[in-house]
Amino acid sequence: MTFPVLQDKVAIVTGAAMGMGEATARLFAAAGAKVALVDFNEEKGRAVADDIASSGAETHFVKADISDSAQVEAMVAATVERFGRLDVAVNNAALTPDDKPVAEFDEMYWDRLMSVDLKGTALCMKYEIRQLLAQGDGGSIVNISSVSGFRPQPNNIAYVAAKHGVVGMTKVAAVEYGAQNIRVNSVAPGAIDTPMLRGALEQFGHTAEEYAPQLSLLNRFGRAEEIAQASLWLASDASSYLTGTTIHADAGYTAR
Repeated sequence: MTFPVLQDKVAIVTGAAMGMGEATARLFAAAGAKVALVDFNEEKGRAVADDIASSGAETHFVKADISDSAQVEAMVAATVERFGRLDVAVNNAALTPDDKPVAEFDEMYWDRLMSVDLKGTALCMKYEIRQLLAQGDGGSIVNISSVSGFRPQPNNIAYVAAKHGVVGMTKVAAVEYGAQNIRVNSVAPGAIDTPMLRGALEQFGHTAEEYAPQLSLLNRFGRAEEIAQASLWLASDASSYLTGTTIHADAGYTAR
């Protein structure tokens, strides 16, 4: 069930062309937000934005590689130019986890993953927070981390390091800007049934049926829409006393 908890709010969602980002953009639009969908995949991103707009919502697609500072700055500027302001951001864009043990990790992929998952999230916060400060009336930022930001996974040294970093950066931003009523929180998804997860399962030779019970006390993978609901709550005024914290949307994985 969706309520208009973001009515007339302006939201940025990165990595919005598929998976959790797409689900979040769709849910935010259903909750009344004007949504800027950001992705480097222009074809898929525009298709999602157009499909959401066909239901009557206000959307805008922005092509951007979040590892590039100028493109991130332009992303925020384009959103404000189109909708007049910024209220909410969900920094979701990320690359597929790496797949080598520490003694064999791919340094080129390390650099690329860190530039998107870690630096890219930091750049998004940098320019989003600048806009929120300029407006002077606060806002809410949600960074998408992972259970890998709390429990180590084998063969994922770069991804684990980056997602730990996202949790730390979230706390730093919350401490620095709480007095300006800018709330910064994170969501740590567990195993969510997305194209990224399906690709990783295939890469490592696992099936969903055999692997889900290892990652979930509920014996199933999560749905992208379930993570979007967590982001919606953090983005809305319903969570107005939360900042600097993480919602573990992981079916109990980190509790086991």
